[in-house]
Amino acid sequence: MNNPVTTKRDGAVFEITLDRPKANAINVATSQALYAAFAEFRDDPTLSVAILSGGEGRFFSAGWDLKAGAEGEAVDADHGRGGFAGLTEFWNLEKPVIAAVNGLAFGGGFELALAADLIIAADTAEFALTEVTLGIMADAGGVLRLPKRIPLPIAMEMLMTGRRMSPDEAARWGLVNKVVPKDQLMQEARALAATIAANAPLALKAIKAVIKATLPLDVKDGYALMRSGAIPAYTAMLTSEDALEGPLAFAEKRKPEWKGR
Repeated sequence: MNNPVTTKRDGAVFEITLDRPKANAINVATSQALYAAFAEFRDDPTLSVAILSGGEGRFFSAGWDLKAGAEGEAVDADHGRGGFAGLTEFWNLEKPVIAAVNGLAFGGGFELALAADLIIAADTAEFALTEVTLGIMADAGGVLRLPKRIPLPIAMEMLMTGRRMSPDEAARWGLVNKVVPKDQLMQEARALAATIAANAPLALKAIKAVIKATLPLDVKDGYALMRSGAIPAYTAMLTSEDALEGPLAFAEKRKPEWKGR
């Protein structure tokens, strides 16, 4: 059997591709393979940004592999570290992930996209949390993340009906960053990744860590937490060599040389 997940490096950008024709359905083994890819990304200091895609087929991911379920894999099976799809519960991944959604993102496939930090969608993409039609609910992050990303009534509707959302509607609600023709999807995702990767890696980590820690708080309490020293990535960024290199490079009118320390 082919590896259900392939990876590719391009400088500081790490591309992770689901490769389980026809629907990129996710079973326990695929979840573990995705986690291994994201762990490799996390642990390599030369990598700054990841792009997750479903390849060039019709599906980004159809979510949980119903055939595996029919063969005995429980709906609440232990998908290993990182949770379902290897990313939905990967709490200590501080680097940014871009989901390049090439097609249908249903059920756990949509939950996988929601676990990313940014989403670029092809004009062929569609999003749906279909679990309710199978007698279950979207508990791999959908019921938790979607109401934080779009208006609550719209999220409730999607969760309770399983209806499909077009990429244009997703863009209207701010769920996706951009909608592009499918043949331009990876080009756009790579351009966004390159723009992000050109910046200081410790600053990128600090941004993600501060947002994660302060999002539930009001601005005043967010400031207090950020200044308290309780967010290590923020403290590391402030005291880094890169924090000195940036202003120096600007003054010397040259491109900064980030060291990630």
